[in-house]
Amino acid sequence: MTIYDLKPAFQNLLRPLCNALAKAGVTANQVTVAAMLLSIFVGTLLVQLRGEQWVILLVPVTLFVRMALNAIDGMLAREHNQQSALGGILNELGDVISDAALYLPFGVLAGISPHAVGAVVLLAVLTEMTGVVAVQIGASRRYDGPMGKSDRAFVFGLLAVLLGFGLDPGWWANAGLSVVAMLTGLTVINRARNALKELNESG
Repeated sequence: MTIYDLKPAFQNLLRPLCNALAKAGVTANQVTVAAMLLSIFVGTLLVQLRGEQWVILLVPVTLFVRMALNAIDGMLAREHNQQSALGGILNELGDVISDAALYLPFGVLAGISPHAVGAVVLLAVLTEMTGVVAVQIGASRRYDGPMGKSDRAFVFGLLAVLLGFGLDPGWWANAGLSVVAMLTGLTVINRARNALKELNESG
């Protein structure tokens, strides 16, 4: 069970907006690129203005907007006949780039271990790579947890809120990031194992 399992209900809430965007001529690929550029912009601000405490509060807002944009681009592609090979590439690369752009800047904040942040980001890339490799070997795209994209977004969003409202980072933040890294590593294993299980059951 991961936060990703709530995606269908979230999509239903966004469907009227999605339909309006489709009527306005907005494409799925444009939404995907917009989400990525937003993440890069906010991540850059976080590095450049790291002495300003308010900046980090942009992270949870950005994560929520990005989550909405990710849901919308998928609905535009599936429900408005906008699926394409380019869209598939942008969707997968956009998620990885956006995660790195938003999460790596946490490593420059005072009191936050850059090693812990780097480990989470590296393992996050591996989780998405494993999910895609599952398709390459003949299984379905894997979204298994316990620490998928939405779960990581929740953790970093919560961390940003706590820091943004003045809680001093320390052992608790680094211990939490270490746990996230371990759970993300477990996610890599789960996705690989379940992809192989799926192949065995279908074969």
